[in-house]
Amino acid sequence: MLAWLPFRPTIRIRLTLLYGGMFLMAGVVLLLLMYFFIRQAFQGALLPPLRLSGQVTTPDGTAITSQAALDRYIDAFQTNQANLALNTLLRKSLTVLVCLAVIAFIAGYAMAGRVLRPLGRITRTAREVASSDLHRRIELDGPDDELKELADTFDDMLDRLDRSFDSQRRFVANASHELRTPLAINRTLLEVQLSDPGVSADLQQLGKTLLATNERSEQLVEGLLLLARSENELTDRRAVELSEVAGRALEQTRSEAERREVEVRATLTPAMVGGNGVLLERIALNLLQNAVRYNTPGGWVEITTALVPGNAGELVVSNTGPVVPGYELEHIFEPFRRVKGADRTRSDKGVGLGLSIVRSVVRAHGGTIEATPRSGGGLTMRVRIPGP
Repeated sequence: MLAWLPFRPTIRIRLTLLYGGMFLMAGVVLLLLMYFFIRQAFQGALLPPLRLSGQVTTPDGTAITSQAALDRYIDAFQTNQANLALNTLLRKSLTVLVCLAVIAFIAGYAMAGRVLRPLGRITRTAREVASSDLHRRIELDGPDDELKELADTFDDMLDRLDRSFDSQRRFVANASHELRTPLAINRTLLEVQLSDPGVSADLQQLGKTLLATNERSEQLVEGLLLLARSENELTDRRAVELSEVAGRALEQTRSEAERREVEVRATLTPAMVGGNGVLLERIALNLLQNAVRYNTPGGWVEITTALVPGNAGELVVSNTGPVVPGYELEHIFEPFRRVKGADRTRSDKGVGLGLSIVRSVVRAHGGTIEATPRSGGGLTMRVRIPGP
């Protein structure tokens, strides 16, 4: 009904217009009925018949000498006075109605705010839960009406979500311990066995193969656990310097880039964002490792950070490498997906979870990530994280 308005009215404005409009319509109907009934009353209130004996002089000096002229004068005078009274009544009633309508709209706005106050409390609590504390509850007091029922339902939903997240965190912690321990034991036993100088060449080769397989399993477990932890939106955000975490990730990647004969360039401009420093460093590290590993000898990788409009920080990682078809871009963020033609047997390429973890962490920070192919080969990964 309000679609023609040039702006999107809030529910408080809609209720105000509804209350005020109903009062105004009721006032107009009442005014019309009063006008109609009073007009009928004037028509029924006739003067008694008067008999003329002699001569009557009107206020304007006109002399009336006949009965017919006297009757016409009385009818005209009575009609004129009734019209004047009705017009005066109509003007004053309209003035009073406009004043009362203004008062009704103001009172309707105030009453709508009072009625919607519990809804505002629900909204504020929902924002606090989404941004910081999942343990907050509305606990709305008052009559057992629809708004209290909504608040109680929302509290029940938060209870279930809180229990679910706690269960997930406990599961991730237990799985982390249970999965890492046997892998660490296997790695230690293999390293001890390989350190024995009396081990034959065949056992040395077998041990190295098993160590590589064990390392790949450890990477897979770490990636899956990080992916599970990063799927939820962050509840504890702090101010983080994006250029600083990018610099730390860059230092961890330089040795691998030198080994693969890939040049690394950096332009790190200060940009403050809100989030978790460890997870933000994981974004930069995964993007850099991906850019170095899927590159060509003699290629380059460039990482830049900057503050962009909207008080957001931007991290851009570009690299040379094989040509990436456009239709592959929508799949590269899926777990265990690689670009067609990539060697899936080499463990030094990772386990296929790097970009999936990046996307999950970016989403948890409320940011965006965009991948675009470069002309001549390679990709440009653009990440934007909201400010603190």
